Amino acid sequence: MSRNGYPCPSSTIPTPMSNPVYLPPPEHPLQYLHIDPHFVVVSKPSGLLSVPGRGAEKQDCLWRRVVHDFPDALTVHRLDMETSGLMVLARDAETHRRLSGLFHDRLVEKRYVAMVDGLPTSDRGQIDLPLLADWPNRPRQKVDFEGGKPSLTRFEVMARYPDRDVSRIALMPETGRSHQLRVHLLALGHPILGDALYGSPSVQAKAERLLLHAEFLAFRHPHSGARVACECPAPF
Repeated sequence: MSRNGYPCPSSTIPTPMSNPVYLPPPEHPLQYLHIDPHFVVVSKPSGLLSVPGRGAEKQDCLWRRVVHDFPDALTVHRLDMETSGLMVLARDAETHRRLSGLFHDRLVEKRYVAMVDGLPTSDRGQIDLPLLADWPNRPRQKVDFEGGKPSLTRFEVMARYPDRDVSRIALMPETGRSHQLRVHLLALGHPILGDALYGSPSVQAKAERLLLHAEFLAFRHPHSGARVACECPAPF
């Protein structure tokens, strides 16, 4: 089944779910891209939860590690555990409220980079497909034209590598749905390498981790109004 030129399976991947053991990366000094009295911007390593999960074994997370350095840190938004890259944490309640408003109102410029399977034919474009939680297969999401929430991603191909049948893509999400970039690229026919949740075994085998990185954030300072722009190149 397809719609608007994209394959739209009723369930993203029919294979059974597994519950891998949570093995967070070793605690190394965090890379901070911005520090001021109101908030910090930090680079989250792949494999680390953004916030604590359920159970004692899932308490190690980026927020707790940042709290070691900044005890007043408050989480503003999240990245998937497997995704690396930039996150913003507020340092007081008022800044948290204002930053949360910027994200909610889509006033934050975001750019991700991903390595994907295959060679897209278009150099740039957009993926406009509504997403909905795939409850029988949670935490997966799926394309759903009946009950899905509007979800829009702009993309630009940065490089193609025909010898490996992979491509490097810049992604600019206009909305912030759960797993949006992963499901949109899967629907485009170019899943992200190393994606253990949505990728086929061959796609998973092409990388040891999910090759998705939040490399750029820009927004107006919640107090001064000055433009804040942070960039952290992908480690792949």
